[in-house]
Amino acid sequence: MKIYIGADHKGFLLKEHLVQILRDDGHEVTDVGTDSEESTDYPDFGLAVARAVGEGRADRGITICWTGNGMAITANKVHDVRAGLCLTAEMALLTRAHNDANVLSLASKYIPFEEAEKIVHVFLSTAFEGGRHERRVAKIMDAEG
Repeated sequence: MKIYIGADHKGFLLKEHLVQILRDDGHEVTDVGTDSEESTDYPDFGLAVARAVGEGRADRGITICWTGNGMAITANKVHDVRAGLCLTAEMALLTRAHNDANVLSLASKYIPFEEAEKIVHVFLSTAFEGGRHERRVAKIMDAEG
């Protein structure tokens, strides 16, 4: 799977950890940064990930910041992106199965590395259920204009 991943300075260490895990799992990973814990602006990295997903250059995206909220808000501004902030593996399962999310936003402040690995694995391995959820996702996408 082609995965784009990006983080601000607060998500840098978790991003570095996940990049290695994802590559070890055989995914094609594009790391859009940041490259240190020096202060940065999360929209720069969130937009890079979201645009790759929205334009079809990536199958899925992962964004990381302190609370995950800024990245999720940013990613959801991009056409054809459905970003979900997930704090647990169950949230990741439901956001994929029910909302067909294609970008996962993580909160480095609240998620230990081991839990983040579980969340990512569930997010990447869960299929969209379709059915009654298709109608709802279509309404979301119609709102983009």
